[in-house]
This record gives sequence, C-alpha cells and structure tokens, in this order.
Amino acid sequence: MSRLNPPPTYQLYIHPKDIIELRKDIWSDDPVPGTFTLNKKKYLIDIVYRGSHIRKLPKKSYHVSFYKPSLFRGAKELHLNSEYNDRSLIRNKLSLDFFSEIGVLAPHSQHVLLKINGKMSGLYLELESVDEHFLKKRQLAEGAIFYAVDGDANFSLISDLDKETKKSLSLGYERKYGTVDDGFYLEKMIYDINTLSNQEFKKEIKNIIHVDKYLRWLAGIVFTQNYDGFVHNYALYRNKETGLFELIPWDYDATWGRDVNGRYMDAGYVPIEGYNTLTARILDVDEYRKDYRNLIKGMLDQEFTLDFLQPKIEDLHQFIRPYVLMDPYVKDKIDDFDSELQFIVQFIKDRRDYLTSRLYKLE
Repeated sequence: MSRLNPPPTYQLYIHPKDIIELRKDIWSDDPVPGTFTLNKKKYLIDIVYRGSHIRKLPKKSYHVSFYKPSLFRGAKELHLNSEYNDRSLIRNKLSLDFFSEIGVLAPHSQHVLLKINGKMSGLYLELESVDEHFLKKRQLAEGAIFYAVDGDANFSLISDLDKETKKSLSLGYERKYGTVDDGFYLEKMIYDINTLSNQEFKKEIKNIIHVDKYLRWLAGIVFTQNYDGFVHNYALYRNKETGLFELIPWDYDATWGRDVNGRYMDAGYVPIEGYNTLTARILDVDEYRKDYRNLIKGMLDQEFTLDFLQPKIEDLHQFIRPYVLMDPYVKDKIDDFDSELQFIVQFIKDRRDYLTSRLYKLE
C-alpha cells in the first residue's frame, strides 16, 4: 500500500467560552458552535463530545455537524475518534478495512491531525457517518438506518442490561434515517426472530435478513474479537428494494487482542459461534451453519493470515508513527505504540490457532 500524502490537518475554532461550556458537562449532548477549516475553506459547524465511557478520558472524541455549507465531501457530519485506549491507534481502522475486504458494508475511516484554536490536539481517526449519504456514496438503495445504541440491541425479547422482558421491541435502537413507519419493520424483525418455530424460521429468515452478509458480519466480529459487537457497535440498514436487513460495523477499537479499556484479551475469549439470539438461531439451521463454517475456513486460508494482514498493519503503523510523535497525549508512550505492532501480529497467530482448533464445532 503506497501512501504519498500526510494525513489532512483539520482546524477547529471554538470560542473560549464555548470550550468552557463543553468542559462543564462532558455528558451533555448539546453542541456548541464553531468553525472547521481545511485547505483554507471554512465551514460553520456544531461540535460536541462523543462516546460513552471515553468522554472521561483526557483526549476527547468529537462529533462534528456541518451546517454552512451543509455538506463536507458529501457528508453532513463526521466523527473524530481519539482512539486513546488503543495504544496502537490502528485497531478501529484495521477492523473496518477488514470488514470491507470480507464483503461487509463498513464506514470509511482515515487518520487526521486535529488542531483546536491553533493548538495541536493530536492524531485522530475520522469515521464516516452511517446515514443517507453513506448509502448515496455507494449507490445503494434507499432504506432505513438504525443505530444499536446499547446492549439491548441483542435481537432478543429479554434486555441485555437488566435481564427483564423488554418494554419495547425497538429497545436498544435509535433511528438515524428513515420514517416512523420504518420502525414497524424493525419491531417485526425482532418479533419474528423470537417467535417463529424452527421450521418457520428456516423458511422465513432469508426474507428478513440478508443471511450471507449476516454470516460475513458475524465472521468479522469473531476474527477481530470484538466482545461487544454482537449486541452493540453496529448499525442496521433495511434495503427498501430487497426488504432485507444488513448489519454495518461501527467503533471497533476494542479488538485484535485488547478490550474496551485497552487490557489484554485472551485469543480464545470469544467463541467461534459468537453470541446473540439471532446468531444462535441462524447457526441452528444446518445449511447456514455449513455456510458459516465454509466462510470461516476460507478466511482462515485467505484474509485472516499474516501474509494478508501483516503488510497492512506494518504499513499503517509506519504511516502514522511520525504523527503519533506530534500527539501531545501519546507522544511520550511511543514505546507502547511500537510494541503493539508485534502484539497484534501475535494475536493473529493465536486467534488463528484457536479458530482452527474449533472448526469442528461448526460441523
């Protein structure tokens, strides 16, 4: 992979009183105004902190909305992730790129340098928003998009948070794009997944979910070992032309051998069969279980190999290293950054061994 250009530098200007307002309540979702500048072109924006637990970290992540002009490179908003708990700063991008390579819809991401009021804030990962513009850029059919906002997006009738029966079938989801009527299809999907008999499920699920793409999404989680990915960290897209739901991964920094706090996660922590109600029901169908096994086996032979992944990892690491040294939050941890390259390589070796040894469970 050849990289000729440095990451773009995004300049944000926020009035000092608005910065004070932002810092006053890090949990507030009320944005403050500002300007965004790139290559001497200025945009009026709203900006607010983003994320949940990551808001407490010293290096904040941001959600930027454009309103004059209303679009920036075909997008109405972007997400700037600090990746502070990922000492490699590449896990999220590495994961999303991997999903794309195995045939799953995934947002584009790129590293950028961020300056706020002229002061260097560090190296960030820009994540594309999953919305109507995401669909348009890919020439995909119109369709509703729902974000899985917490662990209740588990395809079950039982809450993942309090283990009680859900008060609403749409609990855990937030409609990002579409109409109120689109919520009917989401609720019907959850209802059918949980109430169809085995025989009915086998017959009907292919008319509700794009099964092949679901299995590829499942494989992506299992390979990258995103523990939360089965009930969180995804968006649902319902293609209006086919009527089928697809899943789109989102926020994959807790992967490749590290958990959400950056701690070591054993390479056998996430089972080859994955989790959640829908996964269990799909893999209970012999045909789909066989398809999933074939996907896993094929990816173990092709995409999830050191020959395929290690050059990408090394290239990405080498590309961002000079800019890590410019980041005031992580430049003093450059040894940790450098050691993560080998850590991720070792994880791939160990995860390959684990998954290969568990293929029999899918027979």
